[in-house]
Amino acid sequence: MQVTFDFVAYGEKFEPQPDTVVLDVGMRTVPGVIDHHHPEAEAECTASLIARHPELVLDHVKRPETLRLITHRLPDFDALSSIFLTLKLLEIGTVDAAMQKISSYAKMVDSASLPKEIDLAATPYSILRALFSGAKKEESEINRERTAEGGKFMRFLYTKAQDGYAIEENRVLFSGIERYERATRKIESDYFHYLDDVSRSQRLILDLPLCQKKGKKSVDGLIVKNPSSFLLREWARRDTNLPSFREGFSFLLTNFGNQRYILGVDPDKGVHLKGLGGLLNREESRRRNASGRSFLLPWYDGNCPFFNYRIIDSPQDGTLLSQQEIVDLLQEFSRSLYRDN
Repeated sequence: MQVTFDFVAYGEKFEPQPDTVVLDVGMRTVPGVIDHHHPEAEAECTASLIARHPELVLDHVKRPETLRLITHRLPDFDALSSIFLTLKLLEIGTVDAAMQKISSYAKMVDSASLPKEIDLAATPYSILRALFSGAKKEESEINRERTAEGGKFMRFLYTKAQDGYAIEENRVLFSGIERYERATRKIESDYFHYLDDVSRSQRLILDLPLCQKKGKKSVDGLIVKNPSSFLLREWARRDTNLPSFREGFSFLLTNFGNQRYILGVDPDKGVHLKGLGGLLNREESRRRNASGRSFLLPWYDGNCPFFNYRIIDSPQDGTLLSQQEIVDLLQEFSRSLYRDN
Protein backbone atom coordinates (compact mmCIF):
# COMPACT_ATOMS: atom_id res chain seq x y z
CA MET A 1 0.00 0.00 0.00
CA GLN A 2 1.35 3.40 -1.00
CA VAL A 3 0.79 6.09 1.63
CA THR A 4 0.72 9.83 0.91
CA PHE A 5 0.42 12.70 3.37
CA ASP A 6 -1.30 16.09 3.29
CA PHE A 7 -0.92 18.78 5.95
CA VAL A 8 -3.63 21.35 6.59
CA ALA A 9 -4.37 24.24 8.95
CA TYR A 10 -5.61 23.53 12.48
CA GLY A 11 -9.38 23.62 12.76
CA GLU A 12 -10.21 22.66 9.16
CA LYS A 13 -13.40 20.64 8.70
CA PHE A 14 -13.59 17.44 6.64
CA GLU A 15 -16.14 14.93 5.48
CA PRO A 16 -15.12 11.28 5.05
CA GLN A 17 -13.44 10.54 1.73
CA PRO A 18 -12.65 7.19 0.07
CA ASP A 19 -9.21 5.73 0.78
CA THR A 20 -8.46 8.69 3.07
CA VAL A 21 -8.11 8.98 6.85
CA VAL A 22 -8.12 12.41 8.48
CA LEU A 23 -6.30 12.51 11.83
CA ASP A 24 -6.19 15.09 14.66
CA VAL A 25 -8.05 17.58 12.49
CA GLY A 26 -11.43 17.59 10.76
CA MET A 27 -13.74 18.56 13.65
CA ARG A 28 -15.61 15.23 13.54
CA THR A 29 -15.29 11.73 14.99
CA VAL A 30 -16.66 9.34 12.37
CA PRO A 31 -15.14 6.55 10.29
CA GLY A 32 -12.46 8.19 8.18
CA VAL A 33 -12.29 11.46 10.18
CA ILE A 34 -10.88 11.10 13.70
CA ASP A 35 -10.56 14.31 15.68
CA HIS A 36 -11.19 15.34 19.29
CA HIS A 37 -11.21 19.15 18.94
CA HIS A 38 -15.00 19.52 18.92
CA PRO A 39 -17.71 19.59 21.59
CA GLU A 40 -19.25 16.21 20.70
CA ALA A 41 -15.99 14.26 20.98
CA GLU A 42 -15.12 11.92 23.81
CA ALA A 43 -12.55 13.05 26.37
CA GLU A 44 -9.77 11.36 24.43
CA CYS A 45 -6.94 12.43 22.16
CA THR A 46 -6.87 11.20 18.58
CA ALA A 47 -4.45 8.35 19.32
CA SER A 48 -6.56 7.07 22.22
CA LEU A 49 -9.72 7.38 20.08
CA ILE A 50 -8.15 5.01 17.56
CA ALA A 51 -7.23 2.55 20.30
CA ARG A 52 -10.75 2.71 21.81
CA HIS A 53 -12.56 2.66 18.47
CA PRO A 54 -10.49 0.85 15.84
CA GLU A 55 -13.64 0.63 13.71
CA LEU A 56 -13.16 4.32 12.89
CA VAL A 57 -10.29 3.12 10.70
CA LEU A 58 -11.20 -0.48 9.87
CA ASP A 59 -14.80 0.25 8.82
CA HIS A 60 -13.64 2.98 6.46
CA VAL A 61 -10.48 1.67 4.78
CA LYS A 62 -10.87 -1.50 2.74
CA ARG A 63 -7.39 -2.52 1.61
CA PRO A 64 -6.75 0.21 -0.95
CA GLU A 65 -3.67 0.30 -3.14
CA THR A 66 -3.08 3.87 -2.04
CA LEU A 67 -3.98 5.55 1.24
CA ARG A 68 -4.08 9.28 1.84
CA LEU A 69 -3.48 10.48 5.39
CA ILE A 70 -4.39 14.06 6.29
CA THR A 71 -3.26 15.74 9.50
CA HIS A 72 -2.50 19.25 10.69
CA ARG A 73 0.59 21.24 9.80
CA LEU A 74 3.63 20.75 12.03
CA PRO A 75 2.35 17.38 13.32
CA ASP A 76 2.84 16.84 17.06
CA PHE A 77 3.03 13.73 19.25
CA ASP A 78 -0.70 12.97 19.02
CA ALA A 79 -0.80 13.39 15.24
CA LEU A 80 2.32 11.29 14.69
CA SER A 81 1.26 8.52 17.06
CA SER A 82 -2.17 8.53 15.37
CA ILE A 83 -0.54 8.05 11.98
CA PHE A 84 1.49 5.14 13.33
CA LEU A 85 -1.51 3.51 15.03
CA THR A 86 -3.63 3.84 11.88
CA LEU A 87 -1.02 2.15 9.71
CA LYS A 88 -0.28 -0.56 12.30
CA LEU A 89 -4.00 -1.20 12.71
CA LEU A 90 -4.39 -1.68 8.97
CA GLU A 91 -1.39 -3.99 9.04
CA ILE A 92 -2.41 -6.34 11.87
CA GLY A 93 -6.18 -5.71 12.09
CA THR A 94 -6.37 -5.23 15.85
CA VAL A 95 -5.10 -3.06 18.72
CA ASP A 96 -2.42 -4.97 20.61
CA ALA A 97 -0.89 -4.25 24.01
CA ALA A 98 2.02 -2.22 22.61
CA MET A 99 -0.37 -0.02 20.66
CA GLN A 100 -2.39 0.51 23.83
CA LYS A 101 0.76 1.67 25.63
CA ILE A 102 1.49 4.23 22.93
CA SER A 103 -2.08 5.50 22.84
CA SER A 104 -2.24 5.86 26.64
CA TYR A 105 1.03 7.75 26.68
CA ALA A 106 -0.11 9.99 23.81
CA LYS A 107 -3.23 10.85 25.81
CA MET A 108 -1.09 11.87 28.77
CA VAL A 109 1.11 14.00 26.52
CA ASP A 110 -1.69 15.69 24.58
CA SER A 111 -3.54 16.62 27.76
CA ALA A 112 -0.32 18.16 29.17
CA SER A 113 -0.57 15.72 32.09
CA LEU A 114 2.95 14.33 32.27
CA PRO A 115 3.63 13.79 35.99
CA LYS A 116 5.68 16.62 37.50
CA GLU A 117 8.21 14.15 38.90
CA ILE A 118 8.93 12.50 35.56
CA ASP A 119 12.49 12.84 34.21
CA LEU A 120 11.96 15.03 31.16
CA ALA A 121 15.19 13.79 29.60
CA ALA A 122 13.93 10.20 29.75
CA THR A 123 10.43 10.51 28.34
CA PRO A 124 9.55 10.07 24.63
CA TYR A 125 7.64 13.34 24.31
CA SER A 126 10.70 15.40 25.23
CA ILE A 127 13.02 13.32 23.07
CA LEU A 128 10.80 13.91 20.04
CA ARG A 129 10.52 17.64 20.82
CA ALA A 130 14.30 17.83 21.03
CA LEU A 131 14.67 16.09 17.67
CA PHE A 132 12.30 18.64 16.12
CA SER A 133 13.56 21.81 17.81
CA GLY A 134 15.63 24.36 15.93
CA ALA A 135 14.46 23.40 12.43
CA LYS A 136 14.91 26.34 10.05
CA LYS A 137 13.50 25.06 6.78
CA GLU A 138 10.43 25.59 4.66
CA GLU A 139 7.31 24.39 6.45
CA SER A 140 6.57 21.80 3.78
CA GLU A 141 9.97 20.21 4.36
CA ILE A 142 9.54 20.35 8.14
CA ASN A 143 6.20 18.55 7.78
CA ARG A 144 7.80 15.79 5.71
CA GLU A 145 10.75 15.42 8.06
CA ARG A 146 8.56 15.34 11.16
CA THR A 147 6.40 12.64 9.63
CA ALA A 148 9.41 10.52 8.67
CA GLU A 149 11.14 11.05 12.03
CA GLY A 150 7.90 10.48 13.92
CA GLY A 151 7.22 7.23 12.09
CA LYS A 152 10.69 5.94 12.86
CA PHE A 153 10.36 7.00 16.51
CA MET A 154 6.93 5.38 16.97
CA ARG A 155 8.17 2.14 15.45
CA PHE A 156 11.04 2.24 17.93
CA LEU A 157 8.63 2.78 20.86
CA TYR A 158 6.34 0.04 19.59
CA THR A 159 9.18 -2.49 19.45
CA LYS A 160 10.34 -1.56 22.95
CA ALA A 161 6.78 -1.79 24.28
CA GLN A 162 6.41 -5.22 22.67
CA ASP A 163 9.59 -6.29 24.47
CA GLY A 164 8.02 -5.33 27.79
CA TYR A 165 9.79 -2.03 28.45
CA ALA A 166 8.03 0.84 30.19
CA ILE A 167 7.94 3.77 27.77
CA GLU A 168 6.65 6.63 29.93
CA GLU A 169 10.06 7.27 31.53
CA ASN A 170 13.05 5.12 30.74
CA ARG A 171 16.58 6.32 30.01
CA VAL A 172 17.62 2.80 29.12
CA LEU A 173 15.46 3.00 26.00
CA PHE A 174 17.56 5.78 24.54
CA SER A 175 21.03 4.88 25.79
CA GLY A 176 23.56 3.77 23.20
CA ILE A 177 21.71 5.45 20.33
CA GLU A 178 23.67 8.59 19.45
CA ARG A 179 20.84 10.64 18.02
CA TYR A 180 18.66 9.98 21.07
CA GLU A 181 21.52 10.61 23.47
CA ARG A 182 22.13 13.96 21.74
CA ALA A 183 18.44 14.72 22.22
CA THR A 184 18.75 13.87 25.92
CA ARG A 185 21.63 16.28 26.33
CA LYS A 186 19.65 18.94 24.47
CA ILE A 187 16.76 18.53 26.91
CA GLU A 188 19.05 18.90 29.90
CA SER A 189 20.55 22.13 28.51
CA ASP A 190 17.06 23.41 27.65
CA TYR A 191 16.47 24.10 31.34
CA PHE A 192 18.91 26.99 31.12
CA HIS A 193 16.96 28.38 28.16
CA TYR A 194 13.90 28.23 30.42
CA LEU A 195 15.67 30.26 33.08
CA ASP A 196 16.57 32.84 30.45
CA ASP A 197 12.95 32.96 29.28
CA VAL A 198 11.74 33.54 32.83
CA SER A 199 14.30 36.31 33.37
CA ARG A 200 12.71 38.35 30.57
CA SER A 201 9.11 37.30 31.18
CA GLN A 202 6.17 39.12 32.70
CA ARG A 203 4.85 37.46 35.83
CA LEU A 204 1.41 37.93 37.33
CA ILE A 205 -1.01 36.43 39.79
CA LEU A 206 -4.45 35.63 38.38
CA ASP A 207 -7.75 34.51 39.78
CA LEU A 208 -9.17 31.76 37.56
CA PRO A 209 -12.49 29.89 37.83
CA LEU A 210 -12.60 26.40 39.32
CA CYS A 211 -13.61 23.47 37.12
CA GLN A 212 -15.58 21.31 39.51
CA LYS A 213 -17.42 23.87 41.60
CA LYS A 214 -18.27 27.55 41.77
CA GLY A 215 -15.46 29.72 42.96
CA LYS A 216 -11.99 30.88 41.98
CA LYS A 217 -8.36 30.13 42.69
CA SER A 218 -5.30 32.37 42.61
CA VAL A 219 -2.46 31.03 40.49
CA ASP A 220 0.93 32.16 39.26
CA GLY A 221 1.09 33.18 35.61
CA LEU A 222 3.94 33.65 33.16
CA ILE A 223 3.97 35.61 29.89
CA VAL A 224 6.86 34.85 27.54
CA LYS A 225 7.55 36.37 24.13
CA ASN A 226 9.37 34.17 21.60
CA PRO A 227 10.53 31.53 24.11
CA SER A 228 13.90 29.92 23.48
CA SER A 229 13.03 26.85 25.55
CA PHE A 230 11.16 24.17 23.62
CA LEU A 231 9.99 22.63 26.91
CA LEU A 232 8.96 25.94 28.48
CA ARG A 233 5.54 24.65 29.58
CA GLU A 234 6.98 21.58 31.29
CA TRP A 235 9.73 23.45 33.16
CA ALA A 236 7.33 26.25 34.16
CA ARG A 237 4.70 23.95 35.63
CA ARG A 238 7.20 22.05 37.77
CA ASP A 239 9.08 25.15 38.97
CA THR A 240 8.73 25.39 42.76
CA ASN A 241 11.35 28.11 43.26
CA LEU A 242 10.35 31.15 41.21
CA PRO A 243 6.51 31.31 41.42
CA SER A 244 5.00 33.18 44.37
CA PHE A 245 2.95 30.18 45.54
CA ARG A 246 5.84 27.73 44.95
CA GLU A 247 3.46 25.47 43.01
CA GLY A 248 4.64 26.08 39.46
CA PHE A 249 3.42 28.62 36.93
CA SER A 250 -0.12 27.36 36.48
CA PHE A 251 -0.99 29.81 33.69
CA LEU A 252 1.19 30.37 30.64
CA LEU A 253 0.84 32.83 27.76
CA THR A 254 3.36 32.44 24.96
CA ASN A 255 3.75 34.95 22.13
CA PHE A 256 5.33 33.79 18.88
CA GLY A 257 6.33 36.70 16.66
CA ASN A 258 3.31 38.79 17.66
CA GLN A 259 1.22 36.53 15.42
CA ARG A 260 0.45 33.38 17.38
CA TYR A 261 -0.54 33.40 21.02
CA ILE A 262 -1.20 30.29 23.09
CA LEU A 263 -2.79 30.52 26.54
CA GLY A 264 -3.09 27.49 28.77
CA VAL A 265 -3.55 26.32 32.34
CA ASP A 266 -2.12 23.33 34.18
CA PRO A 267 -4.81 20.60 34.30
CA ASP A 268 -3.60 19.59 37.77
CA LYS A 269 -4.73 22.93 39.22
CA GLY A 270 -8.45 22.41 38.55
CA VAL A 271 -9.04 25.77 36.83
CA HIS A 272 -10.20 26.75 33.36
CA LEU A 273 -10.43 29.68 30.93
CA LYS A 274 -14.04 29.33 29.80
CA GLY A 275 -15.30 32.73 28.72
CA LEU A 276 -11.92 34.23 27.87
CA GLY A 277 -12.10 32.93 24.31
CA GLY A 278 -15.38 34.80 23.88
CA LEU A 279 -13.79 38.06 25.03
CA LEU A 280 -10.89 37.60 22.62
CA ASN A 281 -13.19 36.79 19.71
CA ARG A 282 -15.40 39.76 20.49
CA GLU A 283 -12.48 42.18 20.36
CA GLU A 284 -10.88 40.42 17.37
CA SER A 285 -14.14 40.69 15.44
CA ARG A 286 -14.47 44.38 16.26
CA ARG A 287 -10.94 45.11 15.11
CA ARG A 288 -11.33 43.11 11.90
CA ASN A 289 -14.61 44.74 11.00
CA ALA A 290 -12.96 48.13 11.41
CA SER A 291 -10.05 47.13 9.18
CA GLY A 292 -12.09 45.22 6.59
CA ARG A 293 -10.23 41.97 7.25
CA SER A 294 -12.17 38.69 7.15
CA PHE A 295 -12.56 36.59 10.29
CA LEU A 296 -13.11 33.00 9.14
CA LEU A 297 -11.22 31.05 11.81
CA PRO A 298 -11.70 32.52 15.31
CA TRP A 299 -9.66 32.03 18.45
CA TYR A 300 -9.89 28.38 19.53
CA ASP A 301 -11.15 28.26 23.12
CA GLY A 302 -10.61 24.60 24.04
CA ASN A 303 -14.30 23.77 23.66
CA CYS A 304 -14.07 19.98 23.74
CA PRO A 305 -14.30 17.44 26.59
CA PHE A 306 -10.61 16.58 26.32
CA PHE A 307 -9.33 20.13 26.86
CA ASN A 308 -12.35 21.44 28.81
CA TYR A 309 -11.48 25.10 28.12
CA ARG A 310 -7.92 24.78 29.43
CA ILE A 311 -6.23 26.03 26.24
CA ILE A 312 -6.75 28.97 23.88
CA ASP A 313 -5.02 29.42 20.52
CA SER A 314 -5.06 32.50 18.28
CA PRO A 315 -6.56 32.51 14.75
CA GLN A 316 -4.63 30.65 12.06
CA ASP A 317 -4.06 33.84 10.07
CA GLY A 318 -2.72 35.69 13.11
CA THR A 319 -4.39 38.22 15.35
CA LEU A 320 -4.86 41.97 15.14
CA LEU A 321 -4.65 42.22 18.92
CA SER A 322 -1.42 43.27 20.61
CA GLN A 323 0.05 41.37 23.51
CA GLN A 324 -0.97 44.14 25.89
CA GLU A 325 -4.56 44.03 24.61
CA ILE A 326 -4.63 40.27 25.16
CA VAL A 327 -3.27 40.69 28.68
CA ASP A 328 -5.86 43.41 29.37
CA LEU A 329 -8.66 41.04 28.30
CA LEU A 330 -7.14 38.31 30.47
CA GLN A 331 -7.18 40.60 33.47
CA GLU A 332 -10.74 41.70 32.65
CA PHE A 333 -11.71 38.02 32.63
CA SER A 334 -10.00 37.51 35.99
CA ARG A 335 -11.65 40.58 37.56
CA SER A 336 -15.09 39.46 36.36
CA LEU A 337 -14.92 36.54 38.79
CA TYR A 338 -15.35 38.98 41.67
CA ARG A 339 -18.60 40.23 40.13
CA ASP A 340 -19.87 36.70 39.58
CA ASN A 341 -19.17 35.43 43.11
